[in-house]
Amino acid sequence: MRYRTLPAAHYHNNRRKLAKHLVPGGAVIVQSNDILPTHADGTLPLYQNADLFYLTGIDQEETILILFPDSYEGKHREILFVRETNDHIKVWEGYKLTKEQAIERSGIKTVYWTHEFDRVWHGVMGEAQAVYLNTNEHSRAVVEVETREMRFAHLCKAKYPVHTYLRLAPLMHQIRISKDSHEVGAIKQACDITEAGFRRLLGFVKPGVMEYEVEAEMLHEYVRRGSRGFAYTPIVASGANACILHYTDNYRVCNDGDLLLLDCAAEYGNYYSDLTRCIPVNGKFSIRQREIYEAVLRIYRAAAQMLRVGNSLPDYEFVVGKMMEQELVGLGLLMADDLKRQDPAKPLYKRYYPHGTSHHIGLDVHDVGHRYTTFVPGMVFTVEPGIYIPEEGIGIRIENNFVITNGAPIDLMAGIPIEVDEIEALMAQQT
Repeated sequence: MRYRTLPAAHYHNNRRKLAKHLVPGGAVIVQSNDILPTHADGTLPLYQNADLFYLTGIDQEETILILFPDSYEGKHREILFVRETNDHIKVWEGYKLTKEQAIERSGIKTVYWTHEFDRVWHGVMGEAQAVYLNTNEHSRAVVEVETREMRFAHLCKAKYPVHTYLRLAPLMHQIRISKDSHEVGAIKQACDITEAGFRRLLGFVKPGVMEYEVEAEMLHEYVRRGSRGFAYTPIVASGANACILHYTDNYRVCNDGDLLLLDCAAEYGNYYSDLTRCIPVNGKFSIRQREIYEAVLRIYRAAAQMLRVGNSLPDYEFVVGKMMEQELVGLGLLMADDLKRQDPAKPLYKRYYPHGTSHHIGLDVHDVGHRYTTFVPGMVFTVEPGIYIPEEGIGIRIENNFVITNGAPIDLMAGIPIEVDEIEALMAQQT
């Protein structure tokens, strides 16, 4: 395993937090994600179900967790199922967890092989008064492929039609929204790996390099430091491509005079970071590029300081929008008189800044968490304002990751160069 695992006590504590929210006689079941096919006999790597990983620390396919705190049998209050290995699997796939290793990793003392699940689950269903089934209820999720959990939900309801079924997702969103020190440490490790990749680029980027070459430089640095790779599909967007918010083709040549927008960050141990920087391809910002960059930087700094206990995303985004209006007026992109006449439901600044400023981050890049939940310590957010001017071929976004505390927010990417002068100085050192 290429990453340092978190202690079993962390996962035990997570299960304990969930158990406090269950109804009497309630049983929870969480399944691992599928290994998805590509074509012929090809498959994608496993990307573990974040909820299962949060509760068990198990990063392996065909894993199932049952939580049943009110079980009459003490050993069945927490049950883990893992895939049984054999000589064929050892030769073709290699390492799989033994029962003893699964116990050590998760802190769950009762472990069965996955093929024993039906028998054990039938006994649980004979006792359970309600069953919590898990589905992806992220507000931005588009789920067109049936997951392992959805297949199980259909089968379970068909076999046990008169049980009471409840939604697990809202409970998981509630307990996952605030990170403990172990989780913050894993996110910080992903941020540190990201920093190494970005610093590597500052000595590499110059006119004539391809966007995909820049992508390759970052990936090399991430993997050599223990990351699985990018936390999300990387955006390496030079010139006007930076005005395409989710540009991922990364095929264009980086030309002299262009800015290069880099929305690229590393994962570490299933935890994610999210960084955006803009750098001049030739190592020097033009007067206009600097002017726009520093406008975005002012909004970024002010927005970060609003990540305080008691605030909320809607209130926070409203204030950021007002700051953006004033910066756009200063850049000559909006007129003050037009702002007085604008439709509040369709603010004019959205023409140049169409996305939100912050989102939760953790075991998912766009991590779970209700938009209207007030900020509490342990929440981890991105801060990512931007200004995009297609007619000028300039798109600038600046993004770091912050932890909310009882005082000032902590910048997990504080060491990553962000000032114009620092970026230019570091790029000037390239050989």
